[in-house]
Amino acid sequence: MNSFPAVVVHGLAQARLAVAAGKPVCLISAPGAAMFGGCLWWREIVDAVRTETVRDILDCGDAPGHAMAALRIGQLCLVLAPACPAFPAVRAAAAALGARVLDCRPVALDLGERGAARKLESWLARRDTGDALG
Repeated sequence: MNSFPAVVVHGLAQARLAVAAGKPVCLISAPGAAMFGGCLWWREIVDAVRTETVRDILDCGDAPGHAMAALRIGQLCLVLAPACPAFPAVRAAAAALGARVLDCRPVALDLGERGAARKLESWLARRDTGDALG
């Protein structure tokens, strides 16, 4: 699978850093970010840096209501805990909209971790991570 390397971003500055290299990247929110930041916050970040080489994933934790809200505003890929009782219904709703619900987060470089920015260029040079959207 030819995938976009995934990078966890915690805000607009990190999203801009991740896309500044001009390489394909899949931005992923922090775990459960839909529950504390909201889906509109995530859309604004992604829309501010959107290019043809940027994909994104919103992590909704175990909150199906937040997942459904994200789908309603056009989120095309999200993570929802598979133990969530509403997981099958959310996945079905997403499929009907042409969106995807993942049951686990892809392997990613977290720009919130100390020293991660120094690793970004080599991380983005990876082409086959096998997990992120491509």
